[in-house]
Amino acid sequence: MEQLIENKLIKADKAFSEWKKTPFEHRQKLIAKAAEILKMRSEEFGSAITSEMNKPISQSIAEVEKCALMMNYYADAENILQPEKIQSEYSYSEIHYIPKGVILGIMPWNFPFWQVLRFAIPAILAGNTVVLKHASICFGSGNAIEKVLLEAGFPEGVFQNLEIGHKDVKEVLEHQIISGVSLTGSEKAGAEVASIAGQNIKKSLLELGGSDAFIVLDDADLDEAAKVGALARLQNCGQTCVAAKRFIIDVKIEDAFLPKFIEEYKKYVPADPMDKETKIAGMARPDLADDLEKQFRKALENGAEIILPLERISDHEFKPGLIRVKEGNPILHEELFGPLGMVMTAKNDEEALKIANDIPFGLSNSVWTKNKDRQLFFIENLESGTVNINRMTSSDPRFPFGGTKASGYGTELSLLALKEFVTAKTVVGN
Repeated sequence: MEQLIENKLIKADKAFSEWKKTPFEHRQKLIAKAAEILKMRSEEFGSAITSEMNKPISQSIAEVEKCALMMNYYADAENILQPEKIQSEYSYSEIHYIPKGVILGIMPWNFPFWQVLRFAIPAILAGNTVVLKHASICFGSGNAIEKVLLEAGFPEGVFQNLEIGHKDVKEVLEHQIISGVSLTGSEKAGAEVASIAGQNIKKSLLELGGSDAFIVLDDADLDEAAKVGALARLQNCGQTCVAAKRFIIDVKIEDAFLPKFIEEYKKYVPADPMDKETKIAGMARPDLADDLEKQFRKALENGAEIILPLERISDHEFKPGLIRVKEGNPILHEELFGPLGMVMTAKNDEEALKIANDIPFGLSNSVWTKNKDRQLFFIENLESGTVNINRMTSSDPRFPFGGTKASGYGTELSLLALKEFVTAKTVVGN
């Protein structure tokens, strides 16, 4: 391991020995100060995000502002990590929540600020310190986050950005100083990291891919579902784990809904990402566009039909595509990470549910119906970490975020996230 990285891990470990003793309320004050800096400089940081991965500038600024919102949530949060008294016959009868230590974050490029801070802030508030391995195209974002936290008054070593490549992750994760790891990324990356963590008996949290269903039933508000559905698929150029990827439409309203949906979909035309009016820009890298094009061809070779062609207009830009897919197409077992949506039809609610659940992933789903009984049927039976009713998926600091099945395990956001990287220590006796 390079001496520079070794030194940063030692620095994180030394910082942890003091940070874990810092009062919860003081940590919250520093988080609030960092949130203030982010909000004040959201345009600056938004421009940096767009420069790195082509996200439309308005969405990049919104990402930074959402980080500030999330941080303020934790700055005001109840301290659920105080020693918890348990009724028993003993004079000592408590649970203490002890931070684990230095936590490694392995984060992707699609939300360069949000994904990092969503993991790091609750981990740090719980008393841990964090080292970040960001995507290689987002080292600038990682460094910017580190500078913001230092400017807010966090001690050196509480958060550090490691400019390392994929090949270095194993060595860092195996290092004795690292106590746990959180990864947001692909199923393949998650399996590799979880395996290394498991072999070294270290806690892991995985937020992996998804192929979310967007289910439109025959009593839905079709105009609203069409408008929101297009945004749910194409926001961030479709490069979102919780993007709607499979549109499951009740066959009774297919003829009424599909033209509305196509009309909304066609409003997303690639343009200059630095223009605040732009709704969709290019993908983050040309090789990612290559991958999506290969998946498009694979889907067609296995019987998919084109509704709107996925039309490549530059090395990293597409006119968004829509395809009609039937059960059994192998593309349904892959994540489409880009501006390509899949349309399926269902004869009734039971078939819509079966189609929605019949994939390896279980991140989030959206159901559009006005009927409370039908809503409850899907709430109780969809296999996903989140179910949305008459809205698209969007994470909210107040609510737990995480998946099931091949979409990972563990919880980000909400107060529950504060307990992901702590040890529950039992204290009992007289």
